[in-house]
Parts: sequence; C-alpha cells; structure tokens
Amino acid sequence: MLRKMKAQKGFTLIELLIVIAIIGILAAIAIPMYKTQTIKAKMTEVTNGMSNVASAAAAYYQEVSPAAFPACASKAEIRDSLGVAMGALSRIADGMTITAAGLITATIQGIDAAVDTRTLVLSASINATDSSIYWDWSNTSTVPAAYLPKR
Repeated sequence: MLRKMKAQKGFTLIELLIVIAIIGILAAIAIPMYKTQTIKAKMTEVTNGMSNVASAAAAYYQEVSPAAFPACASKAEIRDSLGVAMGALSRIADGMTITAAGLITATIQGIDAAVDTRTLVLSASINATDSSIYWDWSNTSTVPAAYLPKR
C-alpha cells in the first residue's frame, strides 16, 4: 500500500499577501529616499556652477585695486566680465547674480517642484589678516535644508 504524497504546487494566499506587504513597506521607505537623492544629485550641477563662478569672482577680487567683487546681474554678464561660460547650465536660471558684497545668488530651475524657483546663495567672507576668501552657503538661501550643500 504505497501512497503517493501530494506535492504542494504554488504558494498559498497568505504567503503571497505577506510578500506583497513586505514589498509595499520597502517601497514606502525607498521611494521618498530615492526622490531626495535624485534632487540632491541634480543640485550638484547648480553647486558646481556656483563654485566655478566663486573661483572666478575670487580671482577678480584679488586682481583689481581696490579689491572688490564684480557686480553682475545675469549669466551673460558673468560670462562677459569673468569669462565663465554658463550656457550649458540648464538648472540655473538666467537671473544668476553677483553683488559687490560678494554674494552669488542662483535661481534654480528644471530640477523638481521642491527646489524650482528657489534661490541658493553663496557668500564670501574676507579674512582681515591675509585677505583670503572663504565661501559659505548662506542661510538666506530659500532652498529647503534637506537639499542644501554641506558646509
């Protein structure tokens, strides 16, 4: 009397529901984190462009007498006065400015609704002893703190 064991084929409904619940929990955690990291990655184009402008503005400050930052009201003026080509930077609006006080302000565009039309400000501090320039991401930026570059 040999009995044939009936082998289980497939998964039970409970097993499938548990797998779906686990995938749902992982997705609920991963998707917002992925979106934040994607925005931060796109923000690097803005911060790198502003860093290039800051280097050129610092060189201008050191070369002119009396020492002063250039006053530029657009990307075209920055290109013409400092020689920094910014035409390929699509994530910075044309209204990027440099003030005589050493504030570089960029309006963000084309990244995400969380940061679009917000401004990122890079400010210069001059050391009184040796006239070295320290650049810092300003607190006057309107970009949410989660997307600001590290200091």
